[in-house]
Amino acid sequence: MYTKIKNIIIKTSSLLGLLYLFLLSIELIGSAFKLFGSGLAEQLLQSTSSPIEGLFIGILVTSLVQSSSTVTSIVVGMVGGGALTMTGAIPIIMGANIGTSVTNVIVSIGSIGRREEFKRAFGAATVHDYFNILAVMILFPLQVSFNLLGKSATLLSSLLLGTQGLAFKSPLKMIVKPAAHFVIEISQSQPVIILILGFILLFVSLKYIVTVLKSVIIDKAESFFDKIIFKTALRAFLFGILLTVLVQSSSVTTSLVVPLVGAGMLNITQIYPYTIGANIGTTMTTILASLVTGEISAVTVAFAHLLFNIFGGTIIFGIKFLRNIPLYLAEKVSEIVYRHRWVSIIFVSTIFFIIPILVIFIIERF
Repeated sequence: MYTKIKNIIIKTSSLLGLLYLFLLSIELIGSAFKLFGSGLAEQLLQSTSSPIEGLFIGILVTSLVQSSSTVTSIVVGMVGGGALTMTGAIPIIMGANIGTSVTNVIVSIGSIGRREEFKRAFGAATVHDYFNILAVMILFPLQVSFNLLGKSATLLSSLLLGTQGLAFKSPLKMIVKPAAHFVIEISQSQPVIILILGFILLFVSLKYIVTVLKSVIIDKAESFFDKIIFKTALRAFLFGILLTVLVQSSSVTTSLVVPLVGAGMLNITQIYPYTIGANIGTTMTTILASLVTGEISAVTVAFAHLLFNIFGGTIIFGIKFLRNIPLYLAEKVSEIVYRHRWVSIIFVSTIFFIIPILVIFIIERF
């Protein structure tokens, strides 16, 4: 009995340590991209000349910094300071919703050496991508034609103008930040070194997280997820909102379930509503920031982000045909990468970097 308890304690401690390394790896990768693209991000955000360009700038910049909260907070600040119009800001926010899901795919690639696990993990990651892309395809034309989000958000924000902002710090960020700052300092803020170390920690932590889960708690955890958190779509949806509000990063909360799907503890259908909830939860950071400014334009942009995710989730998940599209596409692409794993690299490069760069280049040139 003593030996059994000792083993459980050791492996549980190992799991917590590996989860910390996993979160630290995401923080380091994001910090590295911020160091790579901080100046580029500001220049790109200021150069928006059309809604289409704004959309793809939002995708590219968020893919670089790997945080929609960061990008939308910058956008809110620029709108509040008069450097960006509200109409120009909303397409950027739409693009940010697509760009933030790049982290999920990168996390899934950590399982590329284990074919079956990689197939499941990649499907879990890309269902978020396809959902966000579909939401943009539906709502972007409505926004351009009728200013749907702008008008709705203006009405909502006008009711809250003058509300004082609230200060909130993510507990996970408070835990991870000191270690991340230490690594950044000893690397002398060299983004290449930080990025390499981040990827090493990501691959190592994911490999052993799955190993520990399978050897210690997979049966109990699987029962816990199935019977409590992910038993119904509504529970998964609400849990996605709550956890993302606490963590203040949809990239982190959606990435956390990728290895669980990879390990076979969850499936794509179960985590699908959870990712929709995470989309809504991540808007809280921007809302709090905008309320501090007291500027109606900034508050409006923040609520446009919230309403975009609410409208998108309601329309897509509420219509069965639309609801099944992200699931179908995620399952198909996961079958492709199962046979040809190199396609996953092409997927990330094309969707999040090559296409946005080409579109922005063409618009700027012509």
